[in-house]
Amino acid sequence: MNFSRRAELGGLPVIFRAVLIRSARGRRIGGLLAGGAAAVMAVVVGCTSVTGGEPAVNAGDAPAYRTSVSVSQSESAASSIARESERQASLTTQAVHDTCETLSTSSADAIDAVNAYVGAFNQGAANVAATEGPAVDALNQSADAVAGSMTAAVPQELTDAFTSWVDGARATAKAISGHAPPGEFNKTIKDLNDTRSNALSLCDATY
Repeated sequence: MNFSRRAELGGLPVIFRAVLIRSARGRRIGGLLAGGAAAVMAVVVGCTSVTGGEPAVNAGDAPAYRTSVSVSQSESAASSIARESERQASLTTQAVHDTCETLSTSSADAIDAVNAYVGAFNQGAANVAATEGPAVDALNQSADAVAGSMTAAVPQELTDAFTSWVDGARATAKAISGHAPPGEFNKTIKDLNDTRSNALSLCDATY
């Protein structure tokens, strides 16, 4: 659902479109715990009695035994690789969800603060200066939080999307503190909304 706020700033329209994407806030990720019961192998040692004749080893059993051991080792190696692959996938998923949670909550706070600033500015309210600082701070805090939560485990596509939000949030903070003209400010806001929408859509796809 998109909400638009339109007003006049110096004869030019100022539009702030707050994009509300289904957020990851409130979701809990259930970790997969590999509960392993140790398998205990009982080795039964049998006693062989020689009743007569010359004891001999059946040489034909040796190749079969070696083949059995080789297959067992191969299966064990494959199982280890599969477990490691699952572990890496779990780490990637957790890393992505951690940053998605950070983006969802911090960007929502930033949008609230920026909306308050835009509303005060468009209405010519006396408290514009009082809303400017919190908006700038919320944007920078969100950028810092998202940047700090990213790890090498996050896939490149999501890393690019998160980085776009970080850059966009800082650019918007700069536009507010630098009192950018309406046209420039509107473009900055549009870009910010687009980057947030894209990042949260990618996040939604991982759940």
